[in-house]
Amino acid sequence: MMKKVLVFLFSLLFVLTFSGCHGSKGLDPFVEPEEFDLSKGYEITFWAKNDTNKVQTRIYEKALSDFHALYPNITVNMRLYTDYGKIYNDVITNIATNTTPNLCITYPDHIATYISGSNIVVPLEDLFDDPKYGLGGSEVRFDAPAKEEIVPQFLRECTIGDHTYALPFMRSTEACYINKTYVEAMGYEIPDILTWDYIWEVSEAALKKDGEGNFLVNGQKIMIPFIYKSTDNMMIQMLRQKNAPYSNEEGEIGIFSDDTKELLYTIAEHTKTGAFSTFKIDSYPGNFLNAGQCIFAVDSTAGATWIGSDAPLLDISEDQLVEFETAVRPVPQFDPAHPQMISQGPSLCVFNKRDPQEVLASWLFMQYLLSNEVQIAYSETEGYVPVTTKAQESEAYLDYLSRCGEDQQEHYEVKIKASELLLSNTRFTFTTPVFNGSASLRDAAGQMIENTAKSVRRKEKVDDAYFAKLFTDVNALYHLDQKSTGAIEKSDLGALPKTASSLLIILAAVWVLIGIWALRNFLRRKKTDPTH
Repeated sequence: MMKKVLVFLFSLLFVLTFSGCHGSKGLDPFVEPEEFDLSKGYEITFWAKNDTNKVQTRIYEKALSDFHALYPNITVNMRLYTDYGKIYNDVITNIATNTTPNLCITYPDHIATYISGSNIVVPLEDLFDDPKYGLGGSEVRFDAPAKEEIVPQFLRECTIGDHTYALPFMRSTEACYINKTYVEAMGYEIPDILTWDYIWEVSEAALKKDGEGNFLVNGQKIMIPFIYKSTDNMMIQMLRQKNAPYSNEEGEIGIFSDDTKELLYTIAEHTKTGAFSTFKIDSYPGNFLNAGQCIFAVDSTAGATWIGSDAPLLDISEDQLVEFETAVRPVPQFDPAHPQMISQGPSLCVFNKRDPQEVLASWLFMQYLLSNEVQIAYSETEGYVPVTTKAQESEAYLDYLSRCGEDQQEHYEVKIKASELLLSNTRFTFTTPVFNGSASLRDAAGQMIENTAKSVRRKEKVDDAYFAKLFTDVNALYHLDQKSTGAIEKSDLGALPKTASSLLIILAAVWVLIGIWALRNFLRRKKTDPTH
């Protein structure tokens, strides 16, 4: 009976071993075909991000339709997400079974994790330079940008290690949206470049109340003068502006420093008075600004259509809305003579497949998303800017910018001013080093601000001992290794596939049964032969 059980388990192990290899076997490096086979049909998947903006959805749908008209043998199926993190999680889950999409909207921090698997994402250098199907190639059926027409700063953001794994799709930065009406009513003028000292001074001044407990500046019971939406960006930019350690290209982490502690002390001080809060603690800063309950709201330039008294995408009811003039400025600086602001925005990557023709079809569609038709249309929906000089310098885009404030929809003043802020400050933008684990480091940067602000509001003691524990806790929470090189080598590619889990369970069972069988035979021989 024992022999039969072992034979069965070994047979099952043999079958599962080969079935388990199907779909999880590594891919060979992508080699570009000499010609694109137009006689064959291709169905590719594109995972995109959309903030329930129906105009953006229609732009995507038109791009799919127009591209199909150019390449009738390529059908692009789109799946829309409302969050970049969900795209990232789904890609990680699907890497294990080789069921990734053909291309997706993503961030370089995420790609750094994708490429920890062998040949998962296609390096793009050879595709860039191919004379037929490369950027602006002779066989491309639309007016694609040449490599030199992609804004160099944006393209450099897509380089990880020795390879470029993505193309920029749209770019934004952060802006400080200001209730100019209230600031001037308090007797202040708004400088072209804000300083942190200015922000803190005006924010504290806005907390003055009358005898009935109403804030003098707005006559309301609620006022949070300064709200920051993305605290990870807040910490990253503050450190950059002070030339303080964050991380380097090798993944060495320096964020747990006295410089960081000093910044957190300042944030704690102004949280205690009620001058500062965050999106995660209270809510969306644009809503407070629009309700006259905030002075400085820091958010992405891509979020400009939600901000201001006449914003086309208001998130509050009309009875809560307060009329005011909106000013748009770069984020606060420590050294206004040398401003530093983060560059952000989605990029596009192509995933490797067993059929190189399928990859080439995906590459052609990726290029189409950088055409003027798509770039200009998408950038006009929010405060994004096109990633190519070809689009930025086009007659159509310059005409769009020149009509700033002409209406409260397509040419909404705050939205166009936010775009112009990035266009005029591109040379001052920066990105953080990208490595496997840099996304976790970014989360950790914001977590320290969030934890500090929450602790202050709970009236906990915030001192050196508190920050020592905070650094330890955040380090552990995000698995940030400071003890060796600081590089984060661990890659979480999700749970094992079910087949792999079954293999491990059966293999363990086989060894247990072998042990039982061997012990049984030993005891039987000892019983029949006492001298054994």
